This record gives sequence, C-alpha cells and structure tokens, in this order.
Amino acid sequence: MRFIKRIFITLLVLILVLVGVSYLLPGKAELSRSITINAPASAIFPYVNSMQETEKWSPWLTRDPETQLSYSGPEAGVGNTLNWASEHPQVGTGSQEIVESVPDQTVKTALDFGPMGSASASFDLTPEGEQTQVTWGFESDLGMNPMSRWMGLMMDKWVGGDYERGLTNLKALVEGQG
Repeated sequence: MRFIKRIFITLLVLILVLVGVSYLLPGKAELSRSITINAPASAIFPYVNSMQETEKWSPWLTRDPETQLSYSGPEAGVGNTLNWASEHPQVGTGSQEIVESVPDQTVKTALDFGPMGSASASFDLTPEGEQTQVTWGFESDLGMNPMSRWMGLMMDKWVGGDYERGLTNLKALVEGQG
C-alpha cells in the first residue's frame, strides 16, 4: 500500500512541477521562414494576396487532395476568406481571412482552427535589387493553458518545414512565370 501511495505522490508532484514550469514558458508561439525570389514584389504579391491563388503553392493541400475548400468575400485583399475541411490530422478544419493588405509589401491573415485556437500569419515582401525577399510569419497566443505552452515549444519543428516547402513552391511558381 505504501508503494502505491509513493507512486501516486510522485506522479502528483511531477504533474504539479510540469504545470508550474509551463507558466515560465513563452506565452506566444512564433516562427518565420524567408526565401529570395528572382522577381519583383509586384509579381509575387498576387499569390499571397488571394486565398484562391495560395492553392497553387500551398504545402498542405498535397497531404490531402480531398480537402474541401470554399471561399468567400472578394477575390483578393482584405476580406478574402478560405474555409477548409479535411479528415487528415495534419490538415484539419479551419478558416483564414486576409485582414490587412498593402500592395507589393505585406499581407496579414487571421487563422481560426476552431477548438484548436487561433493565430495570425503574415507575408512581408522586401525588394532586394531585382529580387524580393519573402518572409512568411506565424504567431499564436498560447494563453494560460499549460498544455498549449508545452506544445508551443514544438511549433517551429511542426510547421517550419511546411513553411519552407510552401516558400519553395511559391518561388518555383513565380520564377516559372517569368
């Protein structure tokens, strides 16, 4: 009986330590990836300023070709919204809406993953001579949920590779147009 009690107390202490440490972890998950594309910002901007155009280079749609997509709002710019639904756990269900758009410079979006939370993403286009550096960023407030904070530590590992693949796809698409 003492042995079981010790195991129970040890597990309880371990859980309390993990919860306590979680509040020392960052309250936001942030990541970004960049790529240089051999094209002016004006050639890249249409592909990041329209959810319909992101279909052409998205790193996630190849994971589940059966993903159901629907769009609302204008064809591009602020208010352009994508809703997606997939049974694939790495695609899931959610929506993304463009909330800010500055031609040939930046696009900001609001992401809603339903019960999984919300986040924001951005595309920043920085001219570099004849080329443009494209930076794709992501930020999510993790709140006070201890599990979310621990998961936030893994966000770069989980999503970073997808961002790199997406930017590589975007580069190939834009440079192939020229």
